[in-house]
Amino acid sequence: MKKLVDFTVVENTSVGAGCFLLKLHTKETLPEILPGQFVNVLIEDAGVLLRRPISIHYADSSNGELELLVKIAGKGTEKLSHIANGSSINILIPLGMEFTMPSKNDKVLLVGGGVGIAPLYYFAKEICKSGNKPTLLIGTRTSADIILKEKFEEVADLYYTTEDGSYGEKGYPTQHSILAKSYDRIYTCGPTPMMKGVAKYASEKDIFCEVSLENKMACGIGACLCCVQDTKEGHKCVCTTGPVFNINDLKWLS
Repeated sequence: MKKLVDFTVVENTSVGAGCFLLKLHTKETLPEILPGQFVNVLIEDAGVLLRRPISIHYADSSNGELELLVKIAGKGTEKLSHIANGSSINILIPLGMEFTMPSKNDKVLLVGGGVGIAPLYYFAKEICKSGNKPTLLIGTRTSADIILKEKFEEVADLYYTTEDGSYGEKGYPTQHSILAKSYDRIYTCGPTPMMKGVAKYASEKDIFCEVSLENKMACGIGACLCCVQDTKEGHKCVCTTGPVFNINDLKWLS
């Protein structure tokens, strides 16, 4: 159930690589919020007309808590990065479809690139509740782009690739030696070329795989058709039937 909610900014922290972490709280009753879903944030006085879609980094509906990990990409997110503690933010929550939760015995690999790591923290934390700690592989350009390392280590066995070799293994996530191990499920979010590479790997190994697409989303409710994705069942709005898709539903592997 979607709901417009006023949140209060508890903490706004720069975490490096042009990203910031917003910790928010509301006294309102929140609907169930699941890993992989996103929100639409109203950014006032920023010269932008539409709300901004942002992945849910963490949520605790029972306590009114919400965290958003955001990369500055334009006037809207730049304005949001300076919002003061105690300020109010109006958010449409929750939007989109969630990741499919694995079983407690599944060997799970999460793969993230850039700010695509944002939804993977909440997902990994929920997977851990069953006693099943996932593996998380993150790809960045350089060591300077690594953020929230200690936080992710709490919920996953963490590995990195950097394009320049300054941390972890040199190269891209699809080249990491950790892929030599076997997995039952793979989930990924990040740049499209990376996700397509992960999808190809999963398909070749016959591994269940879901991707979280980052198509440009404006309205968040399927009205504007800005985020349409061509699938095997025709064109679908990412904001309503996604952003999470099974790779077998996409035309990437055709």
